[in-house]
Amino acid sequence: MKQIARHKISAPKKELSNTSLPKKSKTAETLDYMKKNADLYLFLLPVLIYFAVFHYYPLYGVQIAFKDFSPTEGILGSSWVGFDHFVRFFNSSYAWDIIKNTLLISLYALAVGFPAPLILALLLNQIPNKKFKSIVQTITYAPNFISFVVIVGMLLIFLSPSTGIINTIIVMFGGDPINFMGKSQLFSTIYVLSDVWQSAGWGAIIYLAALSGISPELHEAAMIDGANKFKRVWHIDLPGIMPTVVILLILGLGGVMSLGFEKIYLMQNDLNITSSEIISTYVYKVGLQGGDFSFSTAVGLFNNVVNFVLLIIVNGVARRVSDNSLW
Repeated sequence: MKQIARHKISAPKKELSNTSLPKKSKTAETLDYMKKNADLYLFLLPVLIYFAVFHYYPLYGVQIAFKDFSPTEGILGSSWVGFDHFVRFFNSSYAWDIIKNTLLISLYALAVGFPAPLILALLLNQIPNKKFKSIVQTITYAPNFISFVVIVGMLLIFLSPSTGIINTIIVMFGGDPINFMGKSQLFSTIYVLSDVWQSAGWGAIIYLAALSGISPELHEAAMIDGANKFKRVWHIDLPGIMPTVVILLILGLGGVMSLGFEKIYLMQNDLNITSSEIISTYVYKVGLQGGDFSFSTAVGLFNNVVNFVLLIIVNGVARRVSDNSLW
């Protein structure tokens, strides 16, 4: 009689499904990712320290905008005055003139200065000769490295009513010399055009980098279909760099109340002060020269709050309209 071996039949093991495992929270997943890439995050440490020391820590002093600050008593010892400095600024006779000058010059500079590097980049991108292209690009972005002091000095020399080359040409054609720097109505135009000459070439580098990421096959296919250069720029280049254009436009509109202090301050004189006085120059004169630190801090805080609100609004509009935004 054969002995029949009995084997113990075990129930098949159930595989653990992923759904039975507890899911990690997003915070835990982020921490795990940071631990795995800790060496890469070390590269961010100097940047974080820089912003913490030079950008976030000074925010502690913003409270003097709401105090009657006295250097002898310090920030904590100074008495609170609330919004008195803001009310004083808005009730003054010069507040709205300063705000108007700041907005007009900023919007003028944005309307003229924003498309200038974009157009320059599109033109440079069409140059087939690489050597000639590099020479033109070098010449156009070289003025960016000239200091504001030198730029204003050049403007004073070129626009001088007695010895300036511009007035010399005007006199040659029978006209009368013009005191360009002394006419308040010409101040914004001189500032904007000189700024475009100085910064357009440098700004074009960003657009050229974006243009280099567009596939050449798109242009080849368009050329086969008979598209000329203008159509290829309009239908290929511009849509390809539109995310970059939108981001830079958001940043430009977000800083519409922030103008360069140094150049405008150097260009100011008694004849054009009605059009050249802006918030940053006014804060410098009242705060550092006049010693009214609380009042100047309040004016500067108002300027920064307006920029912050504009940045959020423009970013939200851009996200809804074009699906491109900072966040």
